[in-house]
Amino acid sequence: MATMTKADIVEQVYDCLDGFSKKESADIVEMVFESIKETLESGEKIKISGFGNFVVRQKKERTGRNPQTGEEIRIAPRKVLTFKPSQVLKNAINA
Repeated sequence: MATMTKADIVEQVYDCLDGFSKKESADIVEMVFESIKETLESGEKIKISGFGNFVVRQKKERTGRNPQTGEEIRIAPRKVLTFKPSQVLKNAINA
């Protein structure tokens, strides 16, 4: 299984956009990622039509167990990022 990196995304943007340099393509990708990051940091949901939804959720404090010792531990409250793919993306993956 291959992994797609940011450099791979920049390369695809560069290949698709005639007239833009690799540096400009990298700047475009970086601006998109930065915009997504800032939106999620502010607690807003991101919905990309035909792709899916990114949502930051708050998890409550809870009690867990250390699997090695069985000792109870406190798991602090935290924020988690979730992604739910759109039906279009699900269909494309399963086609």
